[in-house]
Amino acid sequence: MKKEKKGKIVSNEDTKKQDKITKKYENDIEEIFKKAIKESSSIILDVIEEIPKIKNVCEILVERLNDGGKILIFGNGGSAADSQHFAAELVGKFRSQSRKPLPAIALTTDTSALTAISNDWEFSYVFERQIEALGKKGDIAFGISTSGKSLNVIRALKKAKEIGLITISLSGKYTHEMEKVSDIVISVNSQDTQRIQEAHSLIIHLICEGIEIMLNQENK
Repeated sequence: MKKEKKGKIVSNEDTKKQDKITKKYENDIEEIFKKAIKESSSIILDVIEEIPKIKNVCEILVERLNDGGKILIFGNGGSAADSQHFAAELVGKFRSQSRKPLPAIALTTDTSALTAISNDWEFSYVFERQIEALGKKGDIAFGISTSGKSLNVIRALKKAKEIGLITISLSGKYTHEMEKVSDIVISVNSQDTQRIQEAHSLIIHLICEGIEIMLNQENK
C-alpha cells in the first residue's frame, strides 16, 4: 500500500521507518532533558556549601551601600545578562517594594563605551576602563565569569583592588585566577557553562534576597 505525501509516493514501510526514527529522536530528547535537569539540580544543591560566603557577601554589600558605596557589575555573554539582571533587582526591587533603591550599575549596557574602548584599545580593557572612570574607594566590583578565566573580568577586578574597591566574583569550578584579584570568590562546582549559569542566577537571587532581609531588619 502506498500513499502520496507532498507530491511524492511514500510506502507504508517508509512511513513506519520514519515514525520509528521520530520516536527514537523524541525519546533521546526527553532523556537529554531529564539528564540536564538532574545535573542542574545536583549542582544547585552544591551551592549550599557556599552559603557562608553568600551571607558574608550580603553583609559586605549592605555595609558598603549604607556607607554610600555602589556596586559595579560585569561579565561577558550570559554573564553580561546576569550583570544586568543583578543590577535591575537592586535598583528596582527583588521582593520588597518598601526598601530604598540601591545604586548598582551593569558595565555591560553602554554600547558606545563598550565599542569605543574595544575599538580604541582592546576588548580586554573594556571593563577595566569603566572601573577607572566610575569606581571609587569603598565601592564594590562584582565580576562574573563561568570559566573563571575571562581576561577582561580579571583585569577589571585587579584594577578595582588597586583603586581600593572591594572585589567579589562569581565563577565556576576553576577559581585560581579569580582568587588572585578577589576578596571573595563564590564558586559553582561545575565546568559546564550552562549549568554554572543556572547556579549563578540562583546565587544572584540569594544575594538580592539577603540584602533586602538585612535592610528590612535594620529599619525595624
